[in-house]
Amino acid sequence: MAIYNLGFIMEQTLGHVTHDRNLRHWVSGDAEIVPEWMPVEFHAADMWERAPLTRGNWTLRASLRARAQVATTLKRRSLDGLFFHTQVTALFSTPFMRRLPSIVSLDATPINVDSVGAAYDHAPSRNRPIELWKNRLNRRTFRSARHLITWCDWAKQSLIQDYGIKPEKVTVIPPGIDLGRWRFERFAHKAARPVRLLFVGGDFRRKGGDLLLSAFRGALSERCELDIVTRDEVNTEGLTHIRVHHGLTSNAPELLALYEAADIFVFPTLGDCLPIAIMEAMAAELPVVATCVGAIGEEVEDGTTGFVIPPGDGNALIASVMRLADDADLRRQMGWAGRKRAEEKFNGARNYQAVLSLYKRCVDGRC
Repeated sequence: MAIYNLGFIMEQTLGHVTHDRNLRHWVSGDAEIVPEWMPVEFHAADMWERAPLTRGNWTLRASLRARAQVATTLKRRSLDGLFFHTQVTALFSTPFMRRLPSIVSLDATPINVDSVGAAYDHAPSRNRPIELWKNRLNRRTFRSARHLITWCDWAKQSLIQDYGIKPEKVTVIPPGIDLGRWRFERFAHKAARPVRLLFVGGDFRRKGGDLLLSAFRGALSERCELDIVTRDEVNTEGLTHIRVHHGLTSNAPELLALYEAADIFVFPTLGDCLPIAIMEAMAAELPVVATCVGAIGEEVEDGTTGFVIPPGDGNALIASVMRLADDADLRRQMGWAGRKRAEEKFNGARNYQAVLSLYKRCVDGRC
């Protein structure tokens, strides 16, 4: 049996934390892989957290932290390859990437991020030389990789069109869900009760939480209850039938219980790429109401697995939720269709195995 000593340099922000945990789960079951995990934290007690140039720039901090970890690791042990997720962890590691077969995995290119950046309080620099330098740095990183993995076609097309990467160098492999963990006997019994909405988003404002609260103050509160899972404080003064949950980590039993109890997953995000929470909702047989930003259109089939509405459109949000709230058969039909789509596109066992198989092929010089 071949043994692969493989490095995994993993960004620890937003949904990438869940991706890291899921990947570790499937790596642990692969007897051929001896992994070296190098998590790149958003905050760390290091010089990059204090230096004026880097303390306010995540890309610089992430790239420098990743480079330092890779250098330290390679002094301690040899590796057969490097896997960077996302590209911000790889920008200053191209010398290592030229020595070792490397994969760069990403949910979105920098140009993709710029297109949804306003919701993240991000804007491209107005300094053209800086933007040109960033573009060259990213192009160098993408070209130094043996292969590229994108979560979605949205990011693959950006690599091809915006960065000049050959299509055959890019493979689309979405992150995956442990489908067994997210299967519930949802329609086995239904007592008469208000329709339960579920919202899951750490960044409450960016994920459209304020819009949802506004909609709930109107028509939705008459028909629905709402569970909110977030890390932020939420002002629910004057509202009833709302429960706010803090501190729930990915795949936690308490979080799964909320998905099991819900009837509709509501995700009116203002800026996103390919949210894992939507995959979880579809795996849980929940119809989804989400917005047409980033690659969400590659997840939610409008009119089949849920409804896709314009970002910031409160009337469309209310209309879509009320249509589902008033029609249990439609909820059931869309929930089943969502589960089928999750099985086809977001099967963790299959998708993460595809990532690891591609990684091994690159190490073997077959990609």
